[in-house]
Amino acid sequence: MGKAGDTLKQVLDKYDITQYRFAATMGVERTSVARWCKGKIDPTGDSIIEIVRTLKILNQDAATEFVSTYLSSELDP
Repeated sequence: MGKAGDTLKQVLDKYDITQYRFAATMGVERTSVARWCKGKIDPTGDSIIEIVRTLKILNQDAATEFVSTYLSSELDP
């Protein structure tokens, strides 16, 4: 469990985006973001799309890195 959450945590840390700021921008509870980042729950498919949209608002490079890291194994030939 948790590849999306692990990737999100990594990106938030790298780009100095707090869970609070991310959650507020996304419109979800900070506890949801914390659970994703700790691998306690996985974000739904719809949430993954919203994560990318939110990261684009906060930092385009963070959004790009999230997508490329999260999907890296699927994109490799």
